[in-house]
Amino acid sequence: MTRSNLVEELANRFGQLTHRDAEYAVKTILDAVSAALVRGHRIEIRGFGSFSVNRRPPRMGRNPRSGESVAIPEKRVPHFKPGKALREAVDARTETLLTAQGSQQLK
Repeated sequence: MTRSNLVEELANRFGQLTHRDAEYAVKTILDAVSAALVRGHRIEIRGFGSFSVNRRPPRMGRNPRSGESVAIPEKRVPHFKPGKALREAVDARTETLLTAQGSQQLK
């Protein structure tokens, strides 16, 4: 699902929202999440998951072309951890799809 798909879904689900209002709502939410992560905050949405910032320590890597060692600096990267409800919903859907595929292959 892309950002524009999300805007479409929001506009379709809530008839009182215009396409422009739905686009503004999605932009506002994503901007708020991004700004919080930039500040190093954690965002938790119950039943969906949590966003946080993980630290990747500095390390030594290799240039694949020359083979020489390269120092890779520390990084901070966004991380998403799905909530229990989301994990269970995805797992149940996956099991349903696998069961359906298995029964089709037996035919």
